[in-house]
Amino acid sequence: MSEKKTKISNPLMSDLSSEIEAFRDFLRSRGYRVTKEREAIAESILRNRNHFDVDELFISLKPKTPISKASIYRAIPLLIESGLLGEVYLENGHMHYERVYGREHHSHLRCLKCHKIFEFSAPELLAIEKRISKQEGFKSERHKFEIWGICSACQVEKN
Repeated sequence: MSEKKTKISNPLMSDLSSEIEAFRDFLRSRGYRVTKEREAIAESILRNRNHFDVDELFISLKPKTPISKASIYRAIPLLIESGLLGEVYLENGHMHYERVYGREHHSHLRCLKCHKIFEFSAPELLAIEKRISKQEGFKSERHKFEIWGICSACQVEKN
């Protein structure tokens, strides 16, 4: 039995109250309760422009909202399914995330030495995704592309 995923529409909005309301609508459409904790987690993610892990999110929320890590871990799959949050990469046993709502699709360069993440856009990757999907009779929903290597600053340090 395949359940159709409901995605939040993705207009570029500056008013977070509209984005939070879209998340509330998503939760209600799935039969989940709208809680202050879930709203606080979503708002923190929507304000964040960087990659983060659960520990960093927990630390940023702690002074403002008494919230447990368990609440964050339970909210993460809902935020991903709603289209607000995306998984970026796994490092040292921790998944890192980023806000995807209202952002252009992009890919990542990861430096293996300093561990910095660099974002880049490459429309030709979308064309490749579409071509391969069509060729294979596959209905693509999204792609994730990542290049691992050594950034220019770390290359200079080596010499």
